[in-house]
Amino acid sequence: MPTQPKANTHTFITNDLVKQKNINNQPIGIFDSGIGGLSIMHCIKQQLPHEDLLYVADTLNAPYGEKSAAFIQQRVNEIADWFVEKNAKAIVVACNTATVNAIDQLRKTISIPVIGVEPAIKPAVNISQHKKVAILVTKATAENQRFLALVEQYKHNTEVYIQPCPGLVELIEHDKKNSADCKLLLTAYLQPLMAKGVDTIVLGCTHYPLVKEVISDICGNDVVIMETALPVTEQLQRQLALHQLINNTNTDGATTFYSSKSCSTQQRLFSHIWQQPLSLHKFP
Repeated sequence: MPTQPKANTHTFITNDLVKQKNINNQPIGIFDSGIGGLSIMHCIKQQLPHEDLLYVADTLNAPYGEKSAAFIQQRVNEIADWFVEKNAKAIVVACNTATVNAIDQLRKTISIPVIGVEPAIKPAVNISQHKKVAILVTKATAENQRFLALVEQYKHNTEVYIQPCPGLVELIEHDKKNSADCKLLLTAYLQPLMAKGVDTIVLGCTHYPLVKEVISDICGNDVVIMETALPVTEQLQRQLALHQLINNTNTDGATTFYSSKSCSTQQRLFSHIWQQPLSLHKFP
């Protein structure tokens, strides 16, 4: 009987390694209704400097907080499909409103890791001295059953005040975060919370960290303000490691920015928030 040639297992192993390396080099997709998610993208860039990042701002439809759940789900699916076409290896839903309204159904439709943004309710409850916590959110988040269930799950013996902030995202999107109108609006939302003795505030929208200093000025230094950029980045790192998707190259990753409302004003705003010049491309 003639001797059968041995399979070239080395070739298969090499091909598998090349395939894995190619996957590892694929970008991470990050999106928000507007510029708010840049606060999370900035943290991801710091913690994962070798990863290529694609950022999409659906500015044409911002703010999501005033939209229906059905509309938000439709837009989330469309943006996620675009990321998949761009060979993204993971998606970060850098928007609280999109997370609570659409992330569960999104995870059922695509196979790559999807990381969402959850308000820091549990750690806020743990550190609150007076057991009085406020969560600043959009209107859509305030009415979402998934979010309300999360509050019930973690509040324990703490009074949790949910404060919708209509109009705030619009001011931030129009680069009016340092305006008198913005401070007036925030004062109207925050002063009743201060009167109730709130000592911890959770920023339940990725836009709100962009006005963190204004919030701090109104509330004073004794109030702890909590955001979610670092926990989201850490969860992304865990998911990439779990699926062996970490980019192990030594080169700096590329950052590419897209907006559904691309114009010179938007580009200046993005550059201002990102703190360096950038090119803004039209989405899709």
